[in-house]
Amino acid sequence: MSEDSPSRSGQVPPQAVTLAVEVVRHGDAWKHSTVSDPAVERAAHAALTAVAARREPCEIAITLTDDAEMRELNRNWRDKDQPTNVLSFPAGDAPGEQGSLGDVVIAFETTQREATEIGVALSDHVSHLVVHGVLHLLGFDHDNDAEAEQMEDLERQALASLGIADPYKSEATAEVTR
Repeated sequence: MSEDSPSRSGQVPPQAVTLAVEVVRHGDAWKHSTVSDPAVERAAHAALTAVAARREPCEIAITLTDDAEMRELNRNWRDKDQPTNVLSFPAGDAPGEQGSLGDVVIAFETTQREATEIGVALSDHVSHLVVHGVLHLLGFDHDNDAEAEQMEDLERQALASLGIADPYKSEATAEVTR
C-alpha cells in the first residue's frame, strides 16, 4: 500500500492533501535573505498537516514583503497604522473552503528584528509565522486563552515536524505572534 492511499480504516492520511503554495517576494530584502521558497512551502504544508482536517486540494499565496507595504495593509484592513509581522487574508466566505485558502503576508524588517530579539534563525521565525498565518486561514484564532492555547499547540506540532524548536518556551516569545 502506498503512503498516499487510504488506510485499512478508510481514512486518507493528512499528507495526501494537495496544497499548492505560491511564494511571491516583494522588495530586495527578501531576495537576498537566506529564507528559501521550499522552506516557506514546507511550513505551509506542516500547518495543514497539523490540522489534518482538509481532504480536498487547496492553494495558498504567501507574500514576503517589507514593513512599508505591511504598514499600508495593516492600516487599510485593521485600522492599525504600523507594520506587523504577519497578516492573513482568508479567501471566500468560510475559512478553509475548497480552492484557495487565501493569502499570508510577512514583513521582512519586523520579522528579522523579532528573530534577532528572540535569538532564533530568520528562517525558523518565518516558518513559525507561515504556520501561524496558515492556521488563521484555516479558521483558528487566539482571541482568548483557550483559542490561543489550541493554536499554539498546533503551531508546536507543525514546527516540531520541521525540526524547529518550540517558539513558546517562554511567555515573552509567545507575545511575538499575538
